[in-house]
Amino acid sequence: MSVTVPKSVFPFFKKLEKNNNRDWFNENKPEFKAIEAEVKQFYNAIFENLNKHDEIDKLKIFRIYRDVRFSKNKLPYKTHFGGSFHRTKPRLRGGYYLHIQPNNESFIATGFWEPAPADLLRIRKEFEMDDAEIRDILADKKFNSIWGETFVGDEVKTAPKGFSKEHKAIDLIKKKQYIFTKKYTDKEVLDAGFLQEVDSSFKAIRPFFDYMSDVLTTDLNGVSLID
Repeated sequence: MSVTVPKSVFPFFKKLEKNNNRDWFNENKPEFKAIEAEVKQFYNAIFENLNKHDEIDKLKIFRIYRDVRFSKNKLPYKTHFGGSFHRTKPRLRGGYYLHIQPNNESFIATGFWEPAPADLLRIRKEFEMDDAEIRDILADKKFNSIWGETFVGDEVKTAPKGFSKEHKAIDLIKKKQYIFTKKYTDKEVLDAGFLQEVDSSFKAIRPFFDYMSDVLTTDLNGVSLID
């Protein structure tokens, strides 16, 4: 029997949205812990599936408690689950993420959320030198039918320092993040086939990850940076 997201997850978070305080949460904590245990099983199933076709060395499921120290929003609890899957570094780059939230706000994401400055520069330099390979990946019908035709995320307004705003690949160079996302309805998340759907979508990102891993483990001359 396939592992599924528990149907109780969305009703619980909807109640938490209306009662986001410590008294209510403590009173209902047993229900949350039971839901959390089932959700962790789902994340672990994704982890196991990914390791059948990739190398994942860490799964991190984020805690429900919000860090409110530097936030104007002082609500103490998140109203979603989030978990990330880290590929084995330094040889493999990129990561996967699953976000489970009611009101059709669930999504999966892949790519490079906050590249280190050195990695971001290396990626931009690669696109400046030759953008043909990444264009081919993005143009692939199977790939963009799942992940779309280009990256989402933040970018600079014109061009990063040291790059020409007239460069033919400036649409790629000016990105600060190289990520893809795919949204799901509550019904889709609760479907018995959701585990396989997530795995198939994650599997489809591999041409991009293989390319970026090659870029980020070599210099501009193609010489390996890994001992």
